[in-house]
Formats: sequence, structure tokens, C-alpha cells
Amino acid sequence: MITPTWVQLANLAAAVMFILALRGLSSPKSARRGVLIGAAGAVIATFVVFFSGYEFQNLALIGVCIAVGGVIGAVAARRVQMTQMPQMVALFNGVGGGAAALVAVIEYLHIEEPGLFVLAATVFTVIIGSVSFSGSIVTFLKLQELITTRPVVLPGGRIITPLVAATAAGLALWLMINPTEWLLITLLLVSLLFGVLFVLPVGGADVPIVISLLNAFTGLAVAASGFVLGNVLLLIAGTLVGAAGTLLTQLMASAMGRPITNILFGAFAGPTTAGGGVASDRPVRSGTPQDVAIMLGYANKVILVPGYGLAVAQAQGTLRELADLLTERGIEVDYAIHPVAGRMPGHMNVLLAEANVPYEQLKEMEEINPEFPDTDVALVVGANDVVNPAAKTDPSAPIYGMPVLDVNLAGQVVFLKRSMRPGFAGIENELLFDPKTTLLFGDAKDSLTKVVTAVKGL
Repeated sequence: MITPTWVQLANLAAAVMFILALRGLSSPKSARRGVLIGAAGAVIATFVVFFSGYEFQNLALIGVCIAVGGVIGAVAARRVQMTQMPQMVALFNGVGGGAAALVAVIEYLHIEEPGLFVLAATVFTVIIGSVSFSGSIVTFLKLQELITTRPVVLPGGRIITPLVAATAAGLALWLMINPTEWLLITLLLVSLLFGVLFVLPVGGADVPIVISLLNAFTGLAVAASGFVLGNVLLLIAGTLVGAAGTLLTQLMASAMGRPITNILFGAFAGPTTAGGGVASDRPVRSGTPQDVAIMLGYANKVILVPGYGLAVAQAQGTLRELADLLTERGIEVDYAIHPVAGRMPGHMNVLLAEANVPYEQLKEMEEINPEFPDTDVALVVGANDVVNPAAKTDPSAPIYGMPVLDVNLAGQVVFLKRSMRPGFAGIENELLFDPKTTLLFGDAKDSLTKVVTAVKGL
């Protein structure tokens, strides 16, 4: 069937919109516009399929599924909390990979004599899509703490995981030589198992990096399904997602100061402390909201360092109020943004954007680090590992080599913490015990509210 000109033009427009969407997502200023452009492109692509002359079967069922899925997606997106956004990304990504694998299987079952190229694309889609689906489910369970966040290495895992991977590769080759339905289903099941074994050994702060990698896998699976279906738009969209996910994975790994291989397979090298830890019983200097207010109110320069605890407490609005009060007093205020603060890239940027924090005040790690020596007070709200000097001084620490914010170089440091429990890496932060560090214990929002009140009374 010859594709109508209007369909080709509509697909081209959708593809261009996907590219513009990625461009928009590269900056917090244009991210909202980028999301809307990408969503519009997806709507166009969907409607084109229905009105381009295809003869659909079970059209009513398709419509019901779209409606149900749309309602579930809309409700979930509106109700999800910012702290649970990584889990939602993991679930949505897994659904995409699983859908690509199922489409490839169904298409294969309807092709009477598939050629070698179609077989190769089908096999690739089934493997990558299945790994993305089951692996994303495991990352969701870890982030939701339905299973342990620690790396899980099964007995004999060093042998079992490569053996399962080799089995999947052998089944793939066998399927291309002797295509049968039972081989395809077996390959699907083995790939699902490999996805679980692939992600279980990853734990702690490395889980978001694996989500990004699995997102790239989903993109590649969608691109391959585009080959199977002969759909150029799927090929373009999948390639964009695959490329973006790969680059993001590399950037996150660089921000952690570790190679991808260490993140994925480091647990096999020996025990790790990631994701746990106990509180220390060493003495620290604690203060009151009034103490903190005096330190901030009479400073010349203050740097605010947000972390995951800020997101948990939903205290971004209160932090913005504090920053505005200090600015009104003539104090220079900036926000220090670490690339992996929180549970996903850009987590802090999005969180602070919700509070309408001026984008100009958000400074990335490379830009803000030289300013800490000239800073009177660094206020750390819910961050721990990304300001831990052990990343530079302790070769035995699991975060050693990770670039961190140089908070320890500020004149005074204030930590807002619920307790002395270590961060996600499971190690103590020696900065907490430094004589120039003051700890303000309690819920971040409640503590910030008291500090704001005290600053107003100065």
C-alpha cells in the first residue's frame, strides 16, 4: 500500500516535534514546553495511524484500552509525589519495553515466512524489551523499598547471570536458524529472567543510573520494532530515546565518578555498604532555629544545598521563602545543584522550579564549587552523600572518586537532618562532626519554617 502524502508529512511533523521536545528538555527553562511539544507529537502520531487507511480489527477493544490507559496515566501523573517520580519513570519505562517485546512477538506470529532481517529485528526487540520490562520492575521495587535497596547477589550469581545471558544468545541464534513459536516464547521468558538478574546486584544511589540505562534499552527495542512493523516514526522515536538514554547514563556515571561496568557489576567484586548504615554515637554540635537564623541573617553570602530530604519534606516553598528573606536583607543567595542529588537527574531543578525559584540562582556543581571558600554559611537541606568529603579523602569509601560539592570549604556549615542516619551510600559524613558544623534536627519543612520566623524577628 502506497503511503498517502499527508501521512508522510504528518509523520515528519511528529518526528520533528520529538526532536524539538528533547531539545526543550535540555534546560529547566524550556522543559515544560518540551514536554508539551513531545506530547503533541505523540498525539499526532497516534491519530495518523487510525486515519491512514489501515484495516483495523477489534477497533472497539483498542479504543477501550487507549481510554483506560489514558485515565490510569493521567491519574498517576497527577497524584505521584515528586519523591516518587523515579519509581513512576521506572514503571512507564518498563511498560514501554514490555509493549515493544509483545508487539514483536505478535507480529512474528502473523508473518508466514519471515525473512532473516525481520527475524533479527524481532529477536533483538524481544530480548531488549523483555530485559527492560523485568529490570524496570525490579528498580521500581527497590526505589519503593518493597524489596531491599542493597545490592542482591544470589549464591552462584557470578555463574548464573552469564549462563542465562549465554542461553538467551544461544536461543536467539537458534531461532534465526530454525524459527518456531516455542523457541520465541522460551527466549521471551529467559530474557525476562536475565532482566531480573541484571538489576538485582545494583543498589543504593546506583539504581537511578540503571533506570536511565534501561530507558535506553526501551528506546532501542522500540526502534527495532519499527523495523519489524515497517514504521519509520517508531524507528526515529526509538533511536532518539535510545541515544538520549545512553548519553544520560554516561553523564550520571561521570557525576558519580565511576565507570558503568563498576555500577552494574561492582557488587560481584565483594561486599558493599550501599543503601544501609547505622547512626553514629559520636558527639555533634546541634543548634536551635534561632541560632541558625542569626548565622544566616548576618552573613554576606549564603549557599543553599538541597537534597532528597527537601523533596521528602516538600519544603521547597519554605526554602524559597527563606532565600527571599535573606535577599531582602542584602545577602547574596545561591543554590548549589549536584547532578545526582535526589533520585533522578534534574530532581532538584524540577523541585525548585515548583517553588518558582529563579533559574539564575541555580548553579551547577562546576560553577558553584569555586564560590564555597568565600561563602559565610552553607545550608544543607536533606543532602548527605553529595557533600561528603570522604569522596575525596577516603579511598575505602564506596563514593570515593565521586565529584562532590565543596561544602566543607564554607566558613560555617548548617545541616538540616531528621537524624544521624547515614545517607544512601551507607557511610558517615565526617563533615557532620566538624567543629564549624551545626546540626538542626527535625523535619526539613518544620525546621525551615521556624528558621524563617526567627529571621523575620531579627
